[in-house]
Amino acid sequence: MTKNLTLTWSATALTAALVLAGCASSDNDDPADPAPSTEHDDHGGHDDMEHPADGGPVPENMTVATDPEYPVGSEVTLTADHMEGMDGATATIVGAYETYTYSIDYTPTTGGDPVTDHQWVVQEELENPGEERLADGTEVTVTADHMEGMEGVTATIASSTDETVYVVDYEADGMTMTNHKWVVESEIEPTN
Repeated sequence: MTKNLTLTWSATALTAALVLAGCASSDNDDPADPAPSTEHDDHGGHDDMEHPADGGPVPENMTVATDPEYPVGSEVTLTADHMEGMDGATATIVGAYETYTYSIDYTPTTGGDPVTDHQWVVQEELENPGEERLADGTEVTVTADHMEGMEGVTATIASSTDETVYVVDYEADGMTMTNHKWVVESEIEPTN
């Protein structure tokens, strides 16, 4: 009987400690340091997501655009709003490519909220996509690592385009982004 009473008291004490620990941690969260959100907003699923300052090289098998509207070295104005401060930023074109470009919906491999309308990944950043343009609703495996939790994820194609797609360098909100992938032609304007 004493052994059962001891086990009951131990279990009760452990449960109480866990409940109090849970309450204490939620009361002490620092609102000045919120966790990044991956929920969709009206910015292509990029706002508040951690992007590396250098987007790195493009996939090896990319086809360079032969006569892009904005040649490499052109200074342009971005109209895309994938990330905070991007819309209206002056950018320099560092690459122009011909491919199919996709907006995707996925849940990061690291967990968290689903990302909807992530703009953009290209055909060459999908696992065994074939050569044809993939239909909306197609499930694909993403090989891109633009953001944490993206590489290796199963995603659904939300939309696609065959516009020329660009890699750009730009500065926004005091941060310099180099080799930012990707911006499609309709998200770029000539700099005045």
